[in-house]
Amino acid sequence: MRRPIWPIALVALMALSAQAHEGATRAHAGTAMKKEQQAWGIAGEAKAVTRTIELTMSDDMRFTPGHIDIRRGQTVRFVVRNSGAVLHEVVIGTPQTLEAHAALMVKFPNMEHDEPYMAHVAPGKRGELVWQFNRAGEFDFACLIAGHYQAGMRGTITVRSSTP
Repeated sequence: MRRPIWPIALVALMALSAQAHEGATRAHAGTAMKKEQQAWGIAGEAKAVTRTIELTMSDDMRFTPGHIDIRRGQTVRFVVRNSGAVLHEVVIGTPQTLEAHAALMVKFPNMEHDEPYMAHVAPGKRGELVWQFNRAGEFDFACLIAGHYQAGMRGTITVRSSTP
């Protein structure tokens, strides 16, 4: 008799959701963490930062700026400020990965994640993340807290080839 796999997947997702976002302030500034190549780049080293970008998140469900241009090869420090009264986060990814993750966050709103391409920032606080954009392309960033992404809290990143 074959057992369905969905109960195992559900238990794994519930275990992830047991760690709550509430009051979180997570930031990555090139600290020791897993470096795994993603379609949009890889975790950067703080000592390799070639550019700093300030990104503000607000309760009107917007990022400022909403679009960022980067050259392939740049290691960027994002200084992420939450000017709102509720928790926000920034997650970098492809439209497909962000859409899938946003759907999970609706189902499991307390799910916490700790990846080098995301930062959770409490109201009135700031966080940082360092990312190396080693692949050219069009990528996105978003707040995936349930309801925020759906309200339009997202932006775009264009990574241009470093040679004309």
